[in-house]
Amino acid sequence: MNHKITTKPIWFFKETNPPVFIASAVLMFIFILFATLLPEISKKFFNFIQSSIVENLSWVFTIGTVAFLCFVLFLLFSKYGKIRLGQPGEKPQFNYPTWFSMMFSAGMGIGLVFWSIAEPIKHYMSPPVSDVKMLAAAHQAMNVTYFHWGLHAWGVFMVVGLSLAYFSFRKGLPLTIRSCFYPLLGDKIYGPWGHCIDVFAVVGTMFGVATSLGLGSMQVNSGLNFVVDVPESKTIQIILIALITACATASVVLGLEKGISRISNFNVGVSILLVAFVFFLGPTFFIVEMFATNIKDYFSNILYFSYWSESIATTEWKSSWTTFYWGWWIAWAPFVGLFIARISKGRTIREFILGGLFAPTFATFIWLSIFGGTALHLEIFQGAPIAEAVSLNVSSALFKTLNQLPYAQITAGLSTMVIVTFFVTSSDSGSLVIDILTAGGHPNPPVNQKVFWAITEGVIASVLVLAGGLTALQTAAIASGLPFAIIMVGMCISLIKGLRSELIITNKDSS
Repeated sequence: MNHKITTKPIWFFKETNPPVFIASAVLMFIFILFATLLPEISKKFFNFIQSSIVENLSWVFTIGTVAFLCFVLFLLFSKYGKIRLGQPGEKPQFNYPTWFSMMFSAGMGIGLVFWSIAEPIKHYMSPPVSDVKMLAAAHQAMNVTYFHWGLHAWGVFMVVGLSLAYFSFRKGLPLTIRSCFYPLLGDKIYGPWGHCIDVFAVVGTMFGVATSLGLGSMQVNSGLNFVVDVPESKTIQIILIALITACATASVVLGLEKGISRISNFNVGVSILLVAFVFFLGPTFFIVEMFATNIKDYFSNILYFSYWSESIATTEWKSSWTTFYWGWWIAWAPFVGLFIARISKGRTIREFILGGLFAPTFATFIWLSIFGGTALHLEIFQGAPIAEAVSLNVSSALFKTLNQLPYAQITAGLSTMVIVTFFVTSSDSGSLVIDILTAGGHPNPPVNQKVFWAITEGVIASVLVLAGGLTALQTAAIASGLPFAIIMVGMCISLIKGLRSELIITNKDSS
């Protein structure tokens, strides 16, 4: 069995898998030229792609996310749970706090900060299920938000992370998406089939991360506008993308342990400080009550919410919410999955799922309850103009909410710092993953290649902001997630085949 992908130098890039590197770079270059030289046509094209997928293929996302979550839960309770993602007796590289910090930062990051207030408020203003008012609408708004950010999202990440960690660290295959298909394709993973799979993964990762970078630039701009009166404009947002991409480039050059892990620990620490600040200065008892109620409602209604958008929600609502989220999570799956796999060597499958599925979901729900609950309380009981602010500018929602609490300038500055650090961890983690994929699975590719992909991410995020703002970002996530959803189905089949073969061999050896 060949366990290595052939790599060659291209120009000044010393270690690349040429078919994947060149194809990915050319696709990115074509996209950048198209969106830059033909902005009006590109806007119409983005709108057409988004509406076509949502109207005709949203069911792929709906069925897929449910199937992926069920698959992960099956593995958790199955006989395969004891299998170690590494060699027998191998110890994890990172302790639990650092492991969780890097996983949470990569998996949610900017998006959670961006939507934690805006989404509940939008659902409160326009209830998606029925015409309800006041507290009932507030609870429904939080239930839908929990659904979009909960177990379904992390189930998607777990499928890719598990497959990569198992075939790479257990079976010694390269750390690339193609390795997940070895039980189905055999040595064909080193040929055209494998190249195509990795190119899809690179494109999905690039647009998934670029979506987050675009959202992050909008919110950092709103924070700076609130704190130091910096004007909000696309020019400022592109400058911010450039500056923070430079920070991310420095981080990824330092490497996983010296750069990414330290920044991840830092931004989780600052996030905890901000969460505690809002929790104790905001409507504490209302937050606790809403959290308890919404946790109960979430698990009671998880099956209903898993299919309701297909039968109830309008096309426009689905494109802005459920289908966008499912596409975004799947587009992010190669990035988050490979990154989680890279930091999870030595853990068992059961440990991986318990730590990677439930712990981040629980932390996400706490975050949503504190920030979303505070905003809803201010809107309903204190007449604060949070809904009006969200209608005018989604990215300003967090800062308009903090402005209603004591020490607004301090919390706004702290929030901006959180967004920036999440911004950096998303960019540096994403560029590391793309570089690993285009370097044939090399776990620590050359520095200049890391810099190249980090800069490319920043350029594409800037192009998406210019080409249509939020709509373009949502379209990029949905369009890049669709083909990878099909790849993930094959990944599940291949992983089960690999796990079954291992147990058969183990049982024969023991007998």
